[in-house]
Amino acid sequence: MAESPVFIKVDQLRPGTSGHTLTVKVVSRKMLFQKGHGRRRRTAECLVGDETGMIIFFARGEQVDLMKEGTTLTLRNAKINLFKGSIRLAVDNLGRIEVTEPASFTVKEDNNLSLIEYEVIYLDEGK
Repeated sequence: MAESPVFIKVDQLRPGTSGHTLTVKVVSRKMLFQKGHGRRRRTAECLVGDETGMIIFFARGEQVDLMKEGTTLTLRNAKINLFKGSIRLAVDNLGRIEVTEPASFTVKEDNNLSLIEYEVIYLDEGK
């Protein structure tokens, strides 16, 4: 029997972590395009959040269509990537995005985790 997922809140997300399940609302979507192999791929930077904070979600392909302002989504097996010193949420082909019933929470827009700057520090294990 499969274990039921443990839902976490946006403010619990940390760099370099994965396997997250969370419910978020889409705050905004900014369309981007990436060139690759001679064709353009649809991508979008979306602000998503819950009552604890918000974060940039990087959507690709069909995921872009689900990212409509005000939509409530369940993100399964989501991961945190570091991009130019800030964290972003993503769901790759091992995860899933589901449109769900509208959540009753209001997104805490004054706690944007993607505005926090992180620095990668490499430790020298040989010393």
